[in-house]
Amino acid sequence: MAEAVSGGLEKVTQAARQAPGRGLPPVHLWNPAHCGEIDIVIKKSGLWFHEGTPIGREALVRLFSTVLRKDPDGIYLVTPVEKMKITVEDAPFVAVRVDQVGGTLKFLTNVGDEVEAGPDNAIRVEMDPGGEPHPYLHVRRGLEALIARPVFYELVELARERETADGPQLGVTSNGAWFPVGPARAHQV
Repeated sequence: MAEAVSGGLEKVTQAARQAPGRGLPPVHLWNPAHCGEIDIVIKKSGLWFHEGTPIGREALVRLFSTVLRKDPDGIYLVTPVEKMKITVEDAPFVAVRVDQVGGTLKFLTNVGDEVEAGPDNAIRVEMDPGGEPHPYLHVRRGLEALIARPVFYELVELARERETADGPQLGVTSNGAWFPVGPARAHQV
């Protein structure tokens, strides 16, 4: 079992601030030897907690969000010198807004990422056993945003019916790609 990292929050903050370049750091290229766990939980609501207390500084949450990486065994905060596993209840981000600009759906996440849906950033909708939709947007390198319920309702309003192999299905188009917003025939019930 990975050891808990004491003072890990301060170490990650310092290392993330020192990460080179502008924009998103190249976390996919970093392979630090140190690996442990840090008591950070990203709730389904998109709120970040450290040791049970909400992280109230938006700038700090944004900073940490830039050094997230999804590996096969979980989601990590990664810097050039440390890699610490965190807990994510659903998705690490929440899509809180969508705008249709021409043929593009542009999303905004709770941490300020702007994402255009399309072939590289797919929209997918999972249905739970009770038939409730759980919509997601790919943000970057396997990390997704849960699409907030009001934003999903906007997508459904924008959706158009298309005939598919399984029957008529509602979906949206962005950057030339079509994404179903529910199972075939669901809108006919």
